[in-house]
Amino acid sequence: MILVVFTVLVVAVLAAFLVTRILALRFSAPRLASVESVQADRVAIVFGAGLRRDGTPSPVLRDRIATAARLYFEGKVEKLLMSGDNRFEDYNEPGAMKAYAVGLGVPPEDIVLDYAGRRTYDTCYRARDIFRLNSAILVTQAFHLPRALYTCNHLGLPAVGVPADQREYRQASRLYWKIRETLATMAALWEIHVTRPVPVLGDPEPIFPQEAQ
Repeated sequence: MILVVFTVLVVAVLAAFLVTRILALRFSAPRLASVESVQADRVAIVFGAGLRRDGTPSPVLRDRIATAARLYFEGKVEKLLMSGDNRFEDYNEPGAMKAYAVGLGVPPEDIVLDYAGRRTYDTCYRARDIFRLNSAILVTQAFHLPRALYTCNHLGLPAVGVPADQREYRQASRLYWKIRETLATMAALWEIHVTRPVPVLGDPEPIFPQEAQ
């Protein structure tokens, strides 16, 4: 009897994880576009994805930055919002993202840094409340876009997404990302619809001050 109950519980939990992931996938599908086809907006949000030991962006993060730079050069956006982690003195993800984008030719004055984008939820929340965005283009890999799009849109920031997949990623990495996103999506929906935590905020820093008045 105990084994039956345990099995039912395990199946129920797994089903809940899968249902939330499918929900995010279905929600995001009509909100995906390529660099060429996406409708122009004023800002592209680039989500952090870790740094290498030398402090430079990881390959996944470099692809995100390069995709955002393409949006900028093709006139799809006016500004890039680089959102990442800077909790530790020797770990400056937004700064590394900016340096890489500048190296690609993006003018420094058109790059805005969010030093408290520790999670997808925080990035979306702060883009709306700190940087006062009314809409945005989200730039990240296809595996992450469903959760990112669901989160930003349900936090009141209308957004579309552009996949940043610029290479064939390792099979082991893809498997890890799928598992991680299934778990993370469940947690994201719980926060969005139930707990509604408030991330690290601060004084507003509108990207377009005149429009925020």
